[in-house]
Amino acid sequence: MCGIIGATGGEDVLDVLLDGLARLEYRGYDSAGVALELPRPANATSGPADGVPLWRARAASGTTSLDELRKVAHVAPKGALAGIGHTRWATHGRPSEANAHPHLDCTATVAVVHNGIVENCRELAEELIASGHELASETDTEVVAHLIEGELRRSSEPALDRTSQVGEEGRLAGAMRAVIGRLRGSFALAAIWAGEPGTIVAARRVSPLVIGAADSAVAGGSSQVLLASDIPAILGRARRFLLVEDDQVAELRPGSVAVTTVDGMPVDPPELRVDWDLDAALKGGFEDFMSKELHEQPRALADTLLGRVLPAGTLALDEVRISDDELREVDKVFVVACGSSYHAGLVAKYAIEHWARLPVEIDIASEFRYRDPVLDHRTLVVGVSQSGETLDTIQAVRAARQCGAKVLAVSNVVDSSMARQADGVLYTRAGPEVGVASTKTYLAQLAALDILALYLAQLRGILYPHEVRRLLDDLGEMPSLVEEVLGRSGDVLAVARSQRNTRDFFFLGRHVGYPVALEGALKAKELAYVRAEAYPAGELKHGPIALIEPGTVVVGVATRTRLWEKMMANIAEVRSRGATVVLVANDGDEEAGAMADSVLWVPAANPLLAPLVDVVPLQLFAYHLARLSGYDVDRPRNLAKTVTVE
Repeated sequence: MCGIIGATGGEDVLDVLLDGLARLEYRGYDSAGVALELPRPANATSGPADGVPLWRARAASGTTSLDELRKVAHVAPKGALAGIGHTRWATHGRPSEANAHPHLDCTATVAVVHNGIVENCRELAEELIASGHELASETDTEVVAHLIEGELRRSSEPALDRTSQVGEEGRLAGAMRAVIGRLRGSFALAAIWAGEPGTIVAARRVSPLVIGAADSAVAGGSSQVLLASDIPAILGRARRFLLVEDDQVAELRPGSVAVTTVDGMPVDPPELRVDWDLDAALKGGFEDFMSKELHEQPRALADTLLGRVLPAGTLALDEVRISDDELREVDKVFVVACGSSYHAGLVAKYAIEHWARLPVEIDIASEFRYRDPVLDHRTLVVGVSQSGETLDTIQAVRAARQCGAKVLAVSNVVDSSMARQADGVLYTRAGPEVGVASTKTYLAQLAALDILALYLAQLRGILYPHEVRRLLDDLGEMPSLVEEVLGRSGDVLAVARSQRNTRDFFFLGRHVGYPVALEGALKAKELAYVRAEAYPAGELKHGPIALIEPGTVVVGVATRTRLWEKMMANIAEVRSRGATVVLVANDGDEEAGAMADSVLWVPAANPLLAPLVDVVPLQLFAYHLARLSGYDVDRPRNLAKTVTVE
């Protein structure tokens, strides 16, 4: 969940760090900090003892921490050779300045930033304390700085000659390799050391890490080289993006990048394709990122659907390393995901079972591998993650592969960790999503999973080509229908104003309307900080109806899907008990309108595709409720965009 930024070379290292951290704010954070490596005096020796200690600044004032850092930036020493920065979302240790990154060693010449969790930090800390180290924080990260210190102390030989580019390493890289061999858990690490001016060393296991460079940065020169946990942090500053793989160590200097395995073998880092530009990561004239991304949903849908039909009329995913015969043998599908992606998976269950006639189980990714699921070579496991870096989902698909299952990833990030581990990939082409609450990526996931359902149906011969074509035509109408709903934002605002003082909501739906209700309730919780619970409407009478009384607000998804009549009977039950009713209903549906105190109108759509349209007014409803209360819709409290811890 934390954000990492690093820069070496150039004259504006601190500015790059602060700008990169600002672009990582969407990941959620409670503290922030930077550390700079400074030029050593002309008469200093090559060792760190005579060098200049690192300069560090940290702040722990929640989402205003970066503002605090900017206030002290004017007193920072000039001419920094390299630096690392961090936004922290607390895991080990409470949010405080002492626990904020970067963390230093005992000599204040090593600084480390970290994303992830070191699972054996307690035993490592006990070992360090016993050997005389003093730990100043409650974090798991600080042990890494002290372990590096110990490795550097044991390494007395001078730094190696670095005239050749790949495979040559200095003492800091050697220390990092030794240290990560002792760590259990997931991590992305970056470190600087006063003993190697202008050098950043980074390593990763599971947690994402990307290097950014000018065109010449892997062929010598003096250009700035960058490091980040997410691409938007360095968009516009780098032309090439290189990926650090699991258990690899990267050594960055101005104009050069060298990557080795944990065993010291040189490797060529793969290059990432990045089609986004800097403007795509900025607000583009909207008041906030979420508003911008809400209005980008029609384009995200259209781009996700683009080019899916091949000249022969068959459907195409993006990367498939599973043969058609293997897919035809699949007799069960599991969808594993978290949060909004899980809700998208619930919608996919209806589509895959109806169109492809395959049984589907939906699993919360964090629980999947712990319940000993029954998987084999005839099982298809679909991992859904916006970033492709959600640790729970990555671990779930890894477990599935170990059981022999085929794995397909649905991700918004090309070459993400999950995409590279899968046997096939279906990319949602939504572009970068900065707002923490998923909007356009959620709709793109729904569309992508519908494509997958049709792909399986066509491959298995369940649907005739003309039936697939008709459903694809229906899908092709979704961007314009979503655009139409977004144009009614003012009407949704009026309903939100009528409910701005409500603190408790019940969201109800049936069939595909139930996952929509779940997503609507989640958005209300995330953004407006209200208590919002979602239920299949038929479950009301099995307990929750006891809470319905005059003043209770019930939001129902009541578009004309197959269980509309039963849904309206459930709405009648809550009305008779005094509830205030807000319904999502199809244009012109007078019967539904007569049952509601307020209506969020949407155009009619194919029933199995209706969630693409029906969820949009609920997104807008939560957005307006939050704005009316003065909340930051881009950075909801306690939340992070990419969850990279279990």
